[in-house]
Amino acid sequence: MILNELAQELRSVDEGVEWFKGLSEGDQRRALHALVLFCGQARACEEDVPESIARSGIRPTLTPAVMLTKWRFGMETLPAYELTESFRLLVALFSIADTRRRALHCASGCRHAWHNLPEPPRDAT
Repeated sequence: MILNELAQELRSVDEGVEWFKGLSEGDQRRALHALVLFCGQARACEEDVPESIARSGIRPTLTPAVMLTKWRFGMETLPAYELTESFRLLVALFSIADTRRRALHCASGCRHAWHNLPEPPRDAT
């Protein structure tokens, strides 16, 4: 749910990163693997890579960005210190692809539960 909320900008990337950092390393790796699958389902393409890198705010020379530039995935196998950058990058890629898919294929409505999310509750603080 959170990954789809991030893709649809119902949650900020900063909120997503905070959530991600709160996960165990194993769960972080599983979340990255799920993001790769979601990117595939949303029909991400190589042409989305430059914008994904720019949106993510990570340097294009970091390993996850270089991997994506070569259209290689598997970020969940990177060292722990590169997982957060991988998360930022894959969220950006998923958001770009999912936004396009919603505009092209779901613009007049769809039955995808993940495209019909309610606004997440906000803290009172």
